[in-house]
Amino acid sequence: MPEHSHAPEDIARRIGAPQGQGVLRDLIYGGIDGSVTTFAIVAGVAGAGLSPFVIVALGLANVIADGFSMAAGNYSGTKAELDNIKRLRAIEQRHIARFPEGERLEVRQILAQKGLSGQVLEDATDAITANEQTWIALMLEGEYGVGGVDPQPMRAAIATFSAFLVAGMIPLLPFLFGIADAFAWSVAMTLAVFFGIGAAKARWSLTAWWRSGLETLLIGGTAAGMAYAVGTLFAG
Repeated sequence: MPEHSHAPEDIARRIGAPQGQGVLRDLIYGGIDGSVTTFAIVAGVAGAGLSPFVIVALGLANVIADGFSMAAGNYSGTKAELDNIKRLRAIEQRHIARFPEGERLEVRQILAQKGLSGQVLEDATDAITANEQTWIALMLEGEYGVGGVDPQPMRAAIATFSAFLVAGMIPLLPFLFGIADAFAWSVAMTLAVFFGIGAAKARWSLTAWWRSGLETLLIGGTAAGMAYAVGTLFAG
């Protein structure tokens, strides 16, 4: 079964409006960090023998403050990436205006590296350099390794904060609802979230879902175990 349709109209729509990298990285990043950092607080405070009220208070503070901090950081980082792309685009536009022959030679070299030669190479160079935007796009990809779809800072920030908020609340739920053996439930639910995030992200990789799930479970479980061990050092 093919991953996508090869009907002419579907090809035109897919190539004409490429999706870019999407928000997968932001969702996974926010989800894992939300689970790890919130459970680290829960485990550390529980290890110190403090009350469930303290656990909930510190956990909620972490979910809101750290989630916003991560979203803001991701926004700033993604915007810096976007600003750099705009800077490179302006450089290429300026170079095309001032040194067209040199930039044309660069286009020819890029196309030659892609396997074009002879008259086909010359015709392709002529066709691409006939349109400034197409020319600039090829230079960004061939000279700087920049993709054709600009990153979206706000979308990245919202995805990160949403995933952090949802995943970060899971370790707190047993304490919020006053469930008996709340810490044991928190451990089980958080480990399930770690495994679930890993298993879900396997849909976009070649790794088996169970292997990806166990890998994320190991990473998150190690961080949580370290936090609990530190917390027990301060137990009364």
